[in-house]
Amino acid sequence: MGSPVTPGVAIVGCGLIGRKRATALAEARLVACADVNRARADALAQPAGALATADWRDAIARSDVDIVIVSTMNDSLATIAAAAVRAGKHVLVEKPAARSVAEIDTVIAASAAGGGVVRVGFNHRYHPALQRAREIVDTGAIGDLMFIRGRYGHGGRVGYDLEWRADPALSGGGELIDQGVHLIDLSRWFLGEFAQVSGVARTYFWHMPVDDNAFLTLRTAGEQVAFLHVSCTEWKNLFSLEIYGRSGKLHIEGLGGSYGVERLTFYKMLPEMGPPDTTVWEFPRDDRSWAMEFAAFLEDIRLGRPASPGLPDARAALVVVEHVHRQSGYDFSATGATR
Repeated sequence: MGSPVTPGVAIVGCGLIGRKRATALAEARLVACADVNRARADALAQPAGALATADWRDAIARSDVDIVIVSTMNDSLATIAAAAVRAGKHVLVEKPAARSVAEIDTVIAASAAGGGVVRVGFNHRYHPALQRAREIVDTGAIGDLMFIRGRYGHGGRVGYDLEWRADPALSGGGELIDQGVHLIDLSRWFLGEFAQVSGVARTYFWHMPVDDNAFLTLRTAGEQVAFLHVSCTEWKNLFSLEIYGRSGKLHIEGLGGSYGVERLTFYKMLPEMGPPDTTVWEFPRDDRSWAMEFAAFLEDIRLGRPASPGLPDARAALVVVEHVHRQSGYDFSATGATR
């Protein structure tokens, strides 16, 4: 698959996320950029001397492309990822990787038949506060995990209900499939598989056919619970994930930028109980999760190991999303939504 030393990368979808990916390629080189808006492809390709095209097929067909990053709107993620895998490429496809379980299953089938590594862009796992939290949990320092409480939301802007995320044909749903899949993935990363799912999705404020709030209760077979709320009526951007163990608690808040300084607080229970020992770490640097995630992807490829998070992780999140949508009376399809 091309040069083993400096792999060539094609980015399909040159908007905000595509630009973030282009600046975080680690030991790889950008060789092709594709976007339906040719001007965006040109702007991303020119500094690197890469090919610019309006047709993603031209980009993934190149012999000097070893890796394809798919950062389009949700309606194209599965189609392009599956085609890239069939073309013999390694693929990093942004979350949610598809609009539905049925769509992601087509990518899983293509991946099973091909030899490439497929990673799904759940970059939140690579934020330093979450990486540190994972390390602390793995040492057993907070004891057996009991439950998680998570909140994630952003405020809107004028015209938010007219943007592509408000169109179910493009997005596959609203806030639940947008930011919700991050919270679902993080909860599953810490607690494991969810055996029972319940929740409600609602459209409270925005005049759009997709949900703007969702409330979830997810239970493992061992009765650990993740209680989650995602919202695009938060008005002030918010990220908060609290992980409760039998002997301590971890609280991750902020993601940098408008979400506030990224911070991890460790509350360690004392033998006599009472106020816990408290340790706080702050991570004020720019968001390095994109670079760390891509470096891990290159290591996946070098070692020939399955990516984590990969397609099974994205599918598990979409199973939860679809279940809550059905419980809430939403029926999102490739051409629209009914309720």
